[in-house]
Amino acid sequence: MTKLRIGFAGTPDFGIPCLEALLGSKHSLDVIYTQPDRPAGRGRKLMPSAVKLWGQSHGIRVFQPLNFKDPEATATFVAHALDILVVIAYGLILPKRILSAPIYGCINVHASLLPHWRGASPIQHAILHGDAQSGITLMQMNQGMDTGDILTQTAIPIPADFTSRALHDALAFIAPDSLMAVLDNIPYVLENARKQDDSAATYAPKIAKQDARIDWHQSMETIDRQIRAYNPWPVAYTTHADLTLRIHQAHPLSTQSNLPAGTLVRIDNNSLVVSTSTQDLALDVIQFPGKNPVNIADWSKSHKRQVYEGMQFT
Repeated sequence: MTKLRIGFAGTPDFGIPCLEALLGSKHSLDVIYTQPDRPAGRGRKLMPSAVKLWGQSHGIRVFQPLNFKDPEATATFVAHALDILVVIAYGLILPKRILSAPIYGCINVHASLLPHWRGASPIQHAILHGDAQSGITLMQMNQGMDTGDILTQTAIPIPADFTSRALHDALAFIAPDSLMAVLDNIPYVLENARKQDDSAATYAPKIAKQDARIDWHQSMETIDRQIRAYNPWPVAYTTHADLTLRIHQAHPLSTQSNLPAGTLVRIDNNSLVVSTSTQDLALDVIQFPGKNPVNIADWSKSHKRQVYEGMQFT
């Protein structure tokens, strides 16, 4: 096994398990690239990425170019003389000069079974569309959007109650083994890469906050998927007059009321039951404006109820 000089490019915590694997391997993790610090939270304070924090805590050099249009940023990257760059949810476009700089190019760890769910939000779209399975794809990067040759894939089932966070964690857990298998045999793996079937491609565009608004005239199954897909972000929500209620967790019911879709049918000890166009849906964890998420069992003990049976959500 050849010892590789490896660079890593990523931003969210999804890549941390792979970073841990790289650090513990026989290879050399030389540099980390991550996005610039971004404003976050109510105070809009500049916050470093999860990958930057990890790199700093482990003494790895961290670079944060705004993009690679700057010749100096490109020259700095080329000067690292890497054998390979591992890219996981970096969030910046890599031009041809960057893709071709490492000896073995750049490989990407993508959270879907390509060519299914190319794009920025594969985990959420897998939940939204009720996929039975998801997985990890390692591919050789080119200038297309997730169109590179496939190096290896690992599939896992998606349980019926999985949220995006649960699927995120499951995929992050299996990614390191796939990554190390590729890196430890990189010449052979690259030689045996296979083309993607572009005719089978589906796309997972970036999720926006407004996507999370619930339309109660949809089926219970569709709404249940929406709530799970948008947990932990942006969190599904519904409204009544000037009240916005965020819904973190729910579960399907077999009952079907005869009330209009979006009606709060009843308040149980552990859930709020709301009608849809098909079966009813039980809301288990909700959040009122300015408050923390709360399960219905705890909320029902409060004397300051802001919702009531018969109210209509829109």
